[in-house]
Amino acid sequence: MNILAIESSCDETSAAVLSNGKIYSNVVATQLIHTQYGGVVPELASRAHQQHILPVVDKALSDAKVTKKDLHAIAFTKGPGLLGALLVGTSFAKSMALGLGLPLIEVNHMQAHVLAHFIQDPKPEFPFLCLTVSGGHTQIVKINSPLDMEIIGQTRDDAVGEAFDKTAKLLDLPYPGGPLIDKYAKTGNPLAYTFPLPEMPELDFSFSGIKTSFMYFLQKQLKENPNFIQENIADICASIQYTLVNILLKKLKKAAKETGIKEIAIAGGVSANSGLRSSLLELGEKLGWKVYIPEFEYCTDNAAMIAMAAHYKYLENDFCDQTVSPMARMEF
Repeated sequence: MNILAIESSCDETSAAVLSNGKIYSNVVATQLIHTQYGGVVPELASRAHQQHILPVVDKALSDAKVTKKDLHAIAFTKGPGLLGALLVGTSFAKSMALGLGLPLIEVNHMQAHVLAHFIQDPKPEFPFLCLTVSGGHTQIVKINSPLDMEIIGQTRDDAVGEAFDKTAKLLDLPYPGGPLIDKYAKTGNPLAYTFPLPEMPELDFSFSGIKTSFMYFLQKQLKENPNFIQENIADICASIQYTLVNILLKKLKKAAKETGIKEIAIAGGVSANSGLRSSLLELGEKLGWKVYIPEFEYCTDNAAMIAMAAHYKYLENDFCDQTVSPMARMEF
C-alpha cells in the first residue's frame, strides 16, 4: 500500500511517500520570501507552492524509489490553513488522482499533527492526551483511536504560536520570531521578569492578555532606558517563554488529572520549542507521565504526518471524491 501525501497549508510545500505504514520519503521546501515581510503573505505563499509542488513531489517519489504506477492513493491537506495555499495542493492531488485513476484521501492538518507520533517509535498508547500548539491553534485533545479525537480544551482567542511571534515582533526580531525567542532564552534568566497568568475556565486558554501585558511592559521599560531590549534580550526572551510554557503546562496538568490519563504528547510547530520540551519532560517525570515528543522534522508542517493520517483512513476505506474543496477553517 503506497500513499503519496501532499501538504500545502501555509508556507511549506511538502510531499511524502508512505508504504505499508512506514515513511520512505519526506521532502519539504521552505518559502524564504516571507522573511522580508515579517510574516506569511498568502498570495506569495500560493505562488511559491505552484513553483515548488512538482519538483517536491518528483523528489519524494524518487527518494522512496516509487513510481506513479506503484501508488494506491493520493492524500492531501484539506484544511485548516491559508485557502490559496490549500487550493494548490488540493488541485494538484485531485488532478494526479484523476489522471492515475486513484482514490483521494482528505486529511485534517491538525489531526495529522497528532498522528505524527505514529511515524516513529515509541508510540503512545490509547487513550492519550496531546497538546497541539502552533501559530494558529492551541488545543488539548483526547485521542481514543487514530480516527477518534476529541478537543477538551482550546484557546478562546489567540494561539500560543501567535503569541511567540507577536512578542518577537515587539522585540524587533526578524520573522519567524518564535525560534529566535527560544534561542535567546537559553542564556537568559526565566525569572527576571514576571507577567500575569490568565485565569480561564476549565481547560481553555487565552493569550491575548499576555501579549498586551508584554507590550505595556516594554513601553514602560523603554521610556526609562531606550536600550533596554538590546541590554536584556536574553532575560526578556527567557521570561516570556517561561510564562507561555507555564500557561500551557498548567492546563495540561489539569487535563491529565481530570481524565486520569498519563500518556501525554505534544504536537505542532511550537512543540519544537526547547523550553516547552524540557519543561514537559521534567513535569512528566515528576508526575509519572509517559511523555512523547516528536522529532523536530515532524513538529513543523510536513507531508509525512499527512501520509500517516491517510494510512489510517485508507485502512477504513475513508476516501473522498473529486468534488472535494479545501477549507481555510475546518472542524477537528
